[in-house]
Amino acid sequence: MTKSTFPGLPADTQLFLRDLAANNNREWFDAHKPRYLASLKQPIEDLAAAVAAGLTRLNPAYATEPRRAIFRIYRDTRFSSNKSPYKTNAGALFHHSALNKNDASAFYFEIAEKHVGVAGGVYMPGPDHLRLIRAHLLEHHERLAKMLKSKPLTTLMGGLQGEALARPPKGFPPDHPAIDLLKRKQWYFWRELDPALATSPKLVPEILKHFEKMLPVVEFFNEPLLAQKKRLAPLILDL
Repeated sequence: MTKSTFPGLPADTQLFLRDLAANNNREWFDAHKPRYLASLKQPIEDLAAAVAAGLTRLNPAYATEPRRAIFRIYRDTRFSSNKSPYKTNAGALFHHSALNKNDASAFYFEIAEKHVGVAGGVYMPGPDHLRLIRAHLLEHHERLAKMLKSKPLTTLMGGLQGEALARPPKGFPPDHPAIDLLKRKQWYFWRELDPALATSPKLVPEILKHFEKMLPVVEFFNEPLLAQKKRLAPLILDL
């Protein structure tokens, strides 16, 4: 993989996130807007661009543009008891260009005061996509199991994480050999790295190293979604 020229985030990126956590209100944020733009918004955009460039070499379908990849700093507080208006981390999601970002298997990085996070997999599938993934697992679970035993992957990312049902999903055989996979509602990896990595030139190579090991699993979960889109394409064109 080509060496990244990204120098690492400014030291004030994580300091700003620390200060924001201690002053999570609109008055403080508005007074420090120039610092937010210089220390967080622009550096994270530059980081996302560098990661996208690296993903172009792994699989260009996941090289999401920074403006589409980066999550807004503003929290949606409508259905939360936590009414703090701002997130105290900065993250970006890199999804397959042919799929919806919320349903698809994707890559994610997160910068916080006390960690650098990397993730990959399926986090928020809708009901229809959940059924597609489970049907895919019925037929191809052995291939996934082999991927999940890969030592380079488990060394870097550990095992799959995510919520699961207490009982087998309706319509799926409870004695299926992959029932533990079928009961899941999420299939993703998550690993927190040393926060000091954020300011290092090694930041982008480390993110991409983790993404590369997760790539086969991320692509596995997108297979049924891409297949469905291909099946529906003629119907959409005929409308």
